[in-house]
Amino acid sequence: MTFLLHLETSTKVCSVALSKDGELVAIEELEEAGYSHGENLTIFIERVLQKANISIKDLNGISVASGPGSYTGLRIGVSTAKGLCYSLKIPLIAIDSLSALAALDDSDQTKCAVIDARRMEVYNCFFDAQGNKLKEISADIIDEDSYREFEPFTYFGDGARKLEDVWANRNCTINTSIKSSAKGQVKLAFQKYANADFEDVAYFEPFYLKDFIAGKKVVK
Repeated sequence: MTFLLHLETSTKVCSVALSKDGELVAIEELEEAGYSHGENLTIFIERVLQKANISIKDLNGISVASGPGSYTGLRIGVSTAKGLCYSLKIPLIAIDSLSALAALDDSDQTKCAVIDARRMEVYNCFFDAQGNKLKEISADIIDEDSYREFEPFTYFGDGARKLEDVWANRNCTINTSIKSSAKGQVKLAFQKYANADFEDVAYFEPFYLKDFIAGKKVVK
């Protein structure tokens, strides 16, 4: 039996899943505007282990959203995963946030996974119906003509809503039901585990794609 823990913290969704032999066993997740990852992540880990009636020492590996996405969210998720992997002496598996998001769509159309990157910019990647990448992950400013070469396609993720009006006359369809979730990592992580495709726990860092820009404090 192979038990893998999956952590997703790249967006406002804080999500933890547990899988056994590549199948979802338990999940805990919450979406909050204030990014509650620091408060909820370890609690959710405890809950999924309890649901499966296993100990943390029964884990065979941990997968984590490697980015792109929220700078703070990624730091929290990766730091937690690295700490657990180091202490438990189990492998760390990196799953990019957009591949995990695309894995949640089971349609037979081309998939456009988008994560909000402020204003009209999104982190984006396109996939075919089998989940193979059609382009490299990028951070793009979107307009009414963006990605016409991939039509028709379905787009989803927390960056999708702000594109709905811009792409109103396009041959593409929004799916608002698909949001970032640790369950999107389950199949991908199990395949990487089987192939021993692991990260160096000591040196692994998230894939930010863009430099961190701190918000300015308003002085009243």
